[in-house]
Amino acid sequence: MARIAAVTPVLPAFSYTQSEITAELAPLLTTRDAHRIVMERMHANSGIETRHTALPLERYRDLGSFKETNEIFVEIATDLTARALAQALRDASLVPADVDYVFFTSVTGISAPSIDALLVARLGLRPDVKRLPSYGLGCVGGAAGIARVNDYLVGHPDEVGVLLAVELCSLTLQRGDSSMANFVATGLFGDGAAAVVLVGDNRAEPGPAVVDTRSFTYPDSEGVIGFNVGGTGFEIVLTAEVADIIAEHFPRNTAEFLARNALRVDDIDAWFAHPGGPRVLEAFASALDLPASSLDRSYASLAKVGNLSSAAVLHVLADGFEQPAGSHGLLFAVGPGVSAEFVLLEWA
Repeated sequence: MARIAAVTPVLPAFSYTQSEITAELAPLLTTRDAHRIVMERMHANSGIETRHTALPLERYRDLGSFKETNEIFVEIATDLTARALAQALRDASLVPADVDYVFFTSVTGISAPSIDALLVARLGLRPDVKRLPSYGLGCVGGAAGIARVNDYLVGHPDEVGVLLAVELCSLTLQRGDSSMANFVATGLFGDGAAAVVLVGDNRAEPGPAVVDTRSFTYPDSEGVIGFNVGGTGFEIVLTAEVADIIAEHFPRNTAEFLARNALRVDDIDAWFAHPGGPRVLEAFASALDLPASSLDRSYASLAKVGNLSSAAVLHVLADGFEQPAGSHGLLFAVGPGVSAEFVLLEWA
């Protein structure tokens, strides 16, 4: 079994209260008072207190083309992932030359060469490091990334693998879009990144073991969550059906996944749920019949930084990374597809 040796979350320097963000964005999205009232109410009910942004808030008034915003994405995403990975390796008492495999995920910008390739020379990764950049996983990317790095390390137990997740959701802002989906998105998503260092079973670095992983993709759900890519960039697709899919599938999926590891829901000591928003967290708790306090860590992360898409569940994991010996943890997320990913952890 691979082990997680370090998890390092990072955030951009610019931080604002939810009300400050709402006040700045509202006139960029709509000129109608009725729409503005709806947007303000939705933002206020998001459970979010503060969020970080890639740029100073006033810069979003005159952001230019998709080309311009994507160039900003490449610059800032590279900086954030470099910070995260450098610190994560220090936390694991490793150096860049120790890294054998890099899995990179993002859904809010594109780059070729990919961000992970740009880090090779910048951080001193080996020129023969194996890289796998991924686009399109969205909010499930953090959980899926841990699972895929684990898959690699099962076959390479002497090696070191890292996951890099970065999302600059603010750069996908669609001005003049007064749809309900855009109102929700502009009040929910934040900017941030995270790095996770995993080590193979033959290595000595400590950390919780990845006991098992499981992936699901649900039928007839392609239009529930995601992006449409248009002339102005990434246009959000976001419906209320996410909660319905969780309610329908999570009780059985979770029970079967735990049962194949001789566990039940009651045996899980630490829950790391993707903080997709209040309705998503409520759906998780209801589907799994959990006390509301079980997901306090996810609610706290949502309030502090918002939904960071692929990086969000990794920030939650970082907040609860230290657990007593013998504890079991379940980390999970949902994303476009609709897809879900489960990761079972054990603290030895």
